[in-house]
Amino acid sequence: MLRAPVLALRETAVNHTDFSQLGLPAALQDNLDSLGYQQMTPIQAQSLPLVLAGKDLIAKAKTGSGKTAAFGLGLLAALDVSRLEVQALVLCPTRELADQVATEIRRLARCLPNVKLVTLCGGVPTAPQSATLGFGAHIAVGTPGRILKHLEQGTLRLESLRTLVLDEADRMLDMGFGEDIHQVIRFAPRERQTLLFSATYPEGIANMSRGVQRQPVEVSVEALHQETAIAQQLFESAPGQRPEALARLLSHFQPSSCVVFCNTKRACNEVTDYLIGRGFSALALNGDLEQRERDQVLVRFANGSAAILVATDVAARGLDIKELGAVINYELTYDPEVHVHRIGRTGRAGQQGLALSLYQANEAQRVTVIEEYLGSTLPQGDLNSLEASLRPVLPEYATLSIGGGRKDKLRPGDILGALTGDGGLSGDQVGKIQVQDQFAYVAVRRSQAKAALKRLNDGKIKGRSYRVRLLG
Repeated sequence: MLRAPVLALRETAVNHTDFSQLGLPAALQDNLDSLGYQQMTPIQAQSLPLVLAGKDLIAKAKTGSGKTAAFGLGLLAALDVSRLEVQALVLCPTRELADQVATEIRRLARCLPNVKLVTLCGGVPTAPQSATLGFGAHIAVGTPGRILKHLEQGTLRLESLRTLVLDEADRMLDMGFGEDIHQVIRFAPRERQTLLFSATYPEGIANMSRGVQRQPVEVSVEALHQETAIAQQLFESAPGQRPEALARLLSHFQPSSCVVFCNTKRACNEVTDYLIGRGFSALALNGDLEQRERDQVLVRFANGSAAILVATDVAARGLDIKELGAVINYELTYDPEVHVHRIGRTGRAGQQGLALSLYQANEAQRVTVIEEYLGSTLPQGDLNSLEASLRPVLPEYATLSIGGGRKDKLRPGDILGALTGDGGLSGDQVGKIQVQDQFAYVAVRRSQAKAALKRLNDGKIKGRSYRVRLLG
């Protein structure tokens, strides 16, 4: 499918506008009001009017910009709920991002009657997904490989597709999904709306757009954060002393939550082992983990039962932690755009963020490239001036894993009731509850973890017994 030249709408500052000005269906608008969504973010203000007008779109925006609502509201507004056919398809690079996108679309659609959304990702058997598709769906969200498999098996059909979304398209290309994406699009009708969202704009994105879009409008939000939202600081470490330097940063600043970025899986594992040996609460996130292990790591970090996540860039893609205290670059990236993407995970929602970076003398050129890209000189800190004797702070919560989930009709309220009823824990001793397809996770105050574990193992949830484990 060929396209005409791109119509570019590049702006670095856009006035926030009210969602009520968009003319959304009443049910969607009422739900936005109940969620407290009133003012659009810059990417929403630029892209939503175009999406609602049925235009193809290339949108460049960083993680945390509100892009999911930008395309989610568009595809929901075009949905014909009376037709139980897949009318919208969202492709994501990772299962974690697909789960987050699906969760947000469900939140946006909760006032619409009987919207059916299915998540189709690898790492789990295909048979249950095929069975779910057999009952029909309006929206499918998933990874390219698994979506393609269902299309080839005939369990997923796209004849009625109206909206195709390629979310984090740059990362999908980086991960080698380009051919799968084009194979998926072969099953889609030519007459459709195609929305392409990307954090960066390499040549591969332009090539992809030329093949799948028609007269796309391009929007770009270059400035996601105010300059003062993230305090950056560089620290030079001596050769071979990088692990000790990291421990000193963590001991001095003591962030309540922190992502430590490494460039390789090997470094990720070595750093995690080192920090655990020093008494820090750290978890590794890399491509060697099985899907269930990845799920547990992300749940524990998101619910506050682990303070430090040590991750590679690919593994961390799709993380959505709204209040992240700090980001530490254990190793500087070679790509200044990736540096901006890393540090952009802190300092969100009006919070003050902290971004610390370690480097050695022979890596000074990487610092120069990043500073030139940012257009400013990064402040230099002194490791020797930092307080390193403070003991690591244990996380406030611990996580329990329950051997049942949505497939067993479990809801967060069922788990909360089992923990707090008849002389159990008080409500303020229970933290986040996350229910997945086959497992559920609940955070409880660390001081109450053993009591909560015994209560759930000895008792029942919705009249059934489940195996419960303490993850830490």
